[in-house]
Amino acid sequence: MTAAPTIQHNACVSPLDGPQLAKLCKTTLPAAGDEALLAKIQALIPDCPVRLARTGSEWYRLGGIVDMHGNRIASDLVEWAERTYIECGKDLQTLIDHTREQQLIATRQTGNTLYFVIQIGCHAEDFIQVDIDKIREVSDRLLVSPSQPPDDLEEFIDPLSPEYVDAFAIGSARYAYRRKTDVAVFMAELNSHHPERHPVQRFMDDWNRSSAGQQTALSEDWIVRPFRHTGRFGEQQINVELINTQAKNLPQLDDVQGKKGLPLHNLLTRFDRQAGYPMAWFFYMLKGKGVTANCGVAVYKDLSGEFSYLPERDATVLKEWIASPYSV
Repeated sequence: MTAAPTIQHNACVSPLDGPQLAKLCKTTLPAAGDEALLAKIQALIPDCPVRLARTGSEWYRLGGIVDMHGNRIASDLVEWAERTYIECGKDLQTLIDHTREQQLIATRQTGNTLYFVIQIGCHAEDFIQVDIDKIREVSDRLLVSPSQPPDDLEEFIDPLSPEYVDAFAIGSARYAYRRKTDVAVFMAELNSHHPERHPVQRFMDDWNRSSAGQQTALSEDWIVRPFRHTGRFGEQQINVELINTQAKNLPQLDDVQGKKGLPLHNLLTRFDRQAGYPMAWFFYMLKGKGVTANCGVAVYKDLSGEFSYLPERDATVLKEWIASPYSV
């Protein structure tokens, strides 16, 4: 088994730290696009190109509290409700009465997460990822419904049958820094928590050895979603998921039954051409994204027989996957 390559970061890279990025987000107003934010991040690290790799799907979460005129009462509905409930002697009816007297409105936050990548070296792990939320806040509902008051504090915070109000914007849209991930450093830490190579590390190692890694940076088509949490006994647990950023409609390779030789090779070539790099079908197969494991098995059977259409480096990667399959 080929060892993972030694990571060598670009010596010219300027450091990026969380407080620096958080301040940048606070001082940048979102416009129609995110070019101004991108330019400011680029100015912090001028030696390496910064790219917006993906804009995530819209998400929703509880917001804060305003009065009927849109004046801010609290930025965090949950914190305000729990604190004010205690101030009301933990009497829910007192809290409800107070809320009705003030005619308070709950807001909601909607937004998207922007994923910026900065390639700092030649290996799959050699990139920094910066995740920034683009947030909009609007009025949502009466904090307490006149017709269906809450039965407990949990329902007060997030009612099953809210009474909505006409939406109006609360302030302007804003950016909020979420996290920065030096992927090489994170993967080294992740591997220290796992007795065997993590599947995502195998994915990156295979990328580095394959034709894909010779022609394309992994961050051109994939980003990471790190996870950190504390276990029941206080132990730190970390994990990672690979997210594909491809916006193209790629062909499906979920039914290759009976295909071999030139017809199968043509399918792989078409897939790779549309994805934009060689051996793409293999990595999409590992993710289960439009390519099933049957495809890898069919190609292996071809290579074990009379056909030979993969470069040696790619054939080696496939054979090792057959010997020890994994997915991400």
